[in-house]
Amino acid sequence: MWNTDMPPLAKRNYALLSAFLFFYFMAQGATISLLSIWYSKALDLSSTEIGFVFSANFVGAMISQPVYGYVSDKLGLRKHLLWIIAALCISCGPFFALVYAPLLQTNLTAGAILGGLYLGITFLAGSYAIESYVDRVGRKYGFEYGRARLFGSLGFASAAFVSGHLYNWNPTFNYGLASLAGLLLIPVLLASKIEPSQDERLSSDTLRMRDAVAILSIREFWGFMVLILGVTNLYLVYDQQFPRYFASLFADSQVGRTMFGYLSSAQIFVEAGMLFVAPLIVGRLGPKRALLFATGIMIVRIAGSSIATGPISISCMKMLHSLELPILIVAVFKYIAMHFEPRLASTIYMVGFSFGHSLGLAVLSPIAGKAYDSFGFSTTYLLIALFALLFWVGSVFSLAADSKKQPKNGAATATPASPAQTTEVLSPP
Repeated sequence: MWNTDMPPLAKRNYALLSAFLFFYFMAQGATISLLSIWYSKALDLSSTEIGFVFSANFVGAMISQPVYGYVSDKLGLRKHLLWIIAALCISCGPFFALVYAPLLQTNLTAGAILGGLYLGITFLAGSYAIESYVDRVGRKYGFEYGRARLFGSLGFASAAFVSGHLYNWNPTFNYGLASLAGLLLIPVLLASKIEPSQDERLSSDTLRMRDAVAILSIREFWGFMVLILGVTNLYLVYDQQFPRYFASLFADSQVGRTMFGYLSSAQIFVEAGMLFVAPLIVGRLGPKRALLFATGIMIVRIAGSSIATGPISISCMKMLHSLELPILIVAVFKYIAMHFEPRLASTIYMVGFSFGHSLGLAVLSPIAGKAYDSFGFSTTYLLIALFALLFWVGSVFSLAADSKKQPKNGAATATPASPAQTTEVLSPP
């Protein structure tokens, strides 16, 4: 799993951050894998109401993501944000059982706002902040981000494997599992030993807000956003209520929910294996072609789901996620590393990739929910696929061409920028 030539401290941090990703994504999987079913069955919300609640979730993420990005770059290798996210994970069970569910049933708007802030900060924006941090540590200690992130997929798979059963026993059991996983993050953080150098501290300490804002004036940033705001956003809109559609293709919806948990687990185990080889695939294709390849698979999955006729065909579409996601997330980090200043990697990732997702989903989720009620899932999926294809074609021209020098370890190889480079965001060609 790791380079045997790495020094002991690097191996230790690789193992501990892999464990952190495992338990964090276990908490995330227990919380969100059946969230649309929980809204629908446990709380009896309509598709339109679910779309409204999902929109609130992504507004909460959207608010926190730019802050996460700038603060992550400002903190550098310090672990402050990881401690905050661990505490929020621990509170998941009590929050869902005692606050979120009762509030959604008595005051949908208030529940959506409060839940949106919690879910956005903890699991929707929080995951991106953690991934960016692990990528940064990987660059320092010489391990590949994708091969640490695979343990996150295994954690999500572990939760997905039991989530269907736990839901059938008691829907709140999944959120108790998330709290338990959050507790396990504490000893992992205590044991990790990440030591920023003096230059690394100086680089992050001298970062200013104007440096982060400067990315909005760069043409290459907006070229990247064509892909993010278009294809990947539409894919996430398709995927958020997919568990309901999947279960509906079974004669017994309870069996469908259980099978979705099993299939999600199998899909994520395959995804974990793909994360091990994804750096090789991205290195072979180059970041731009890898991004186009991964998002092309997304469009195939959306279109294929629109014509699926039963459990087998829809399960095949679900399994495609295990192929595209590993390539996508590794390619995103390598693309950012290739075309933007390393010191602002978290800001680019959080504003471009994460904030871009939340902005699009906040707008599109209620529209998709209304379309599901009006036209049904199959027709809506076909329309989503067609729009995604248009953005994909635009991305062929808007993404920056790959440079000849490939970044290593899922991120930039350049040394941190000097304090004088406070306004230079784009790396030299």
